[in-house]
Amino acid sequence: MLAIRLDKKLEEELDFLAKARGSNRSAVVREAIVQYLEDNEDLHLAKESLAAMGSVKSLKQLRKELGLDR
Repeated sequence: MLAIRLDKKLEEELDFLAKARGSNRSAVVREAIVQYLEDNEDLHLAKESLAAMGSVKSLKQLRKELGLDR
């Protein structure tokens, strides 16, 4: 169980969104938290991959090296 405090404006926006989706506050907040956590995991994995790659080349550099741009 989790309890959070929202200011009135945010609470009204949440209610509007829930009603528009035919849902309820809890479902909308749950979906938002899941999306947030997934996005942060993706960001973490992207940063790890970038660090593991060592050097990075621009698309322009890569195309030139492969002889695709003359």
